[in-house]
Amino acid sequence: MKTHIESVHKGNKPHKCSICDYATTQKRHLKRHILSVHEGKKPHKCSICDYSTSQKNHLKIHFESVHEGKKSIKSKCSICDLTLSSKSYLKKHIDSVHDGKKPHECLFCDYSSSHSTHLKRHIESVHEGRKPYKCSYCDYFASHKPGLKTHIESVHEGNKPYKCTYCDYSASQKQTLNRHIGSVHEGLKPYKCSLCDYSSSREHRLKTHIRSIHEGNKPHKCPVCDYNTSCKSHLKKHIEAVHEGKKPHKCSKCDYSSSYKCDLKKHLEAVHDWKNKIKN
Repeated sequence: MKTHIESVHKGNKPHKCSICDYATTQKRHLKRHILSVHEGKKPHKCSICDYSTSQKNHLKIHFESVHEGKKSIKSKCSICDLTLSSKSYLKKHIDSVHDGKKPHECLFCDYSSSHSTHLKRHIESVHEGRKPYKCSYCDYFASHKPGLKTHIESVHEGNKPYKCTYCDYSASQKQTLNRHIGSVHEGLKPYKCSLCDYSSSREHRLKTHIRSIHEGNKPHKCPVCDYNTSCKSHLKKHIEAVHEGKKPHKCSKCDYSSSYKCDLKKHLEAVHDWKNKIKN
């Protein structure tokens, strides 16, 4: 009780991390933080999947929620219909998703996250170029195993169980489907540019827009022509479309194919009256 009062109500957290701004009331919590966050030690491993954690109780929560499907009614979000496996996960969900709290900021760019592990992964993949998990089917690399697993299931196995009720779009993750419905069918684009009238459904696209359009930062240059872009993925698409002639996006109604998904969408709307059919 004394520890609770000092930490929660008085904000007394004398044990501070020398690497980041983490602070705690107990020395053992600081030791565990350093081992898990900064040294990457996660000795408690799941016997069914590749999940690992620094805390034994987190492994128990993971096993019950993911593999046994147990979710406490107390950890249901009152804002959306998401149910979390613990109160602490619920708090993190509300802080990051609904309150927009992202205290973990990148020292190299304007990226910020609600989770320290996400920031660590961002730095490793974006700034250090560490993507050790290679796809066995294509040249895709991922910075973490779950990302590779999602890629294989959605791209190579076609496993997209979340289907849109308005069109034939399907996704491998529920959050991706929700984002699609919000941006495409409901026109929700909450991230607005302060310099022009551009808006986007995703924060990273707005940041890319500002860097490339308003700051002129386009470091990724084409080796064949004078095209340059702010995104490495855009350069890859450019080379495949313009110089290699790849057209992976095929129309299901006719023999039309396109290098870009947006062009296929325009074709469907113009030629096959796709937009009006969705509305009706």
